[in-house]
Amino acid sequence: MNRRAFLIASLLASTPLASAHAAADLTVVYVGGLDCPPCTQWKNTQKARWLASPEFSKVAWVEVDSPRLKDAYQPRYWPAELRPLLAQLPRKSGVPRFLIVRDGTIVSNEFGTNRWATTMTDLRKLLGE
Repeated sequence: MNRRAFLIASLLASTPLASAHAAADLTVVYVGGLDCPPCTQWKNTQKARWLASPEFSKVAWVEVDSPRLKDAYQPRYWPAELRPLLAQLPRKSGVPRFLIVRDGTIVSNEFGTNRWATTMTDLRKLLGE
């Protein structure tokens, strides 16, 4: 897939999810790479459950999915409104990464498929559940 087609596909894929929850107080950001085996594993084992969860309906969801995992932290793959988050990341490597953002500030930053459970625990606390 060429870069332009990928970018358009990424925007079309993420826009409905983000806009469907535009009024949410919290944003959950997934950072991955299309060539990342752990990212694929997370998508195959956790993503559908996440999209069907009660927590998903209470937050904004954004996927930053670069064509190659080594490019995941390149600003060109991040939506403009999320680029300021890059400056907050102490380490700009490693995928999949799960961020929880409140009012433009990262309040949870977890890396690795095994850290998704921690992200969900943090999210439930932030939602008051």
